[in-house]
Amino acid sequence: MSPLTQNQDWKNTNKHNTTRLATWTLAWVISMAVANFGPQFIWQQDLITIMAIGTNFMMGIGMILANRRQLLGLDELQQKIQLNAMGLSLGVGLIVGLSYSNLDTTNLIAGHAEISHLVIIMGLTYLVGIILGHRKYQ
Repeated sequence: MSPLTQNQDWKNTNKHNTTRLATWTLAWVISMAVANFGPQFIWQQDLITIMAIGTNFMMGIGMILANRRQLLGLDELQQKIQLNAMGLSLGVGLIVGLSYSNLDTTNLIAGHAEISHLVIIMGLTYLVGIILGHRKYQ
């Protein structure tokens, strides 16, 4: 197999893995919205809510497996960039999350510490980590 053919095969596999990850992520986000807003706006039955949360959980597992497959299909440099960004996001999420929780439990902030705020911080940190990683290795 020629290097050109191998490169094209890798690109096709990478594109397929990325599309699969995007599909699972979209399914997880939609199932999260259904599980959160369904009991308020669509139904009032606990059994349906439990099933929606279970479905969301299973979609999350599918998303994790798709993410793993996508990461394993990357080359070593892209894996390093991803790993560094994920490590940065985990560290910032842990430190900011626990500090934020302490502010809430000691009543030093007016509102309640919400997990959505932490998810936003971690997502933005991951994005910055990816951008910095690509800049570093260009």
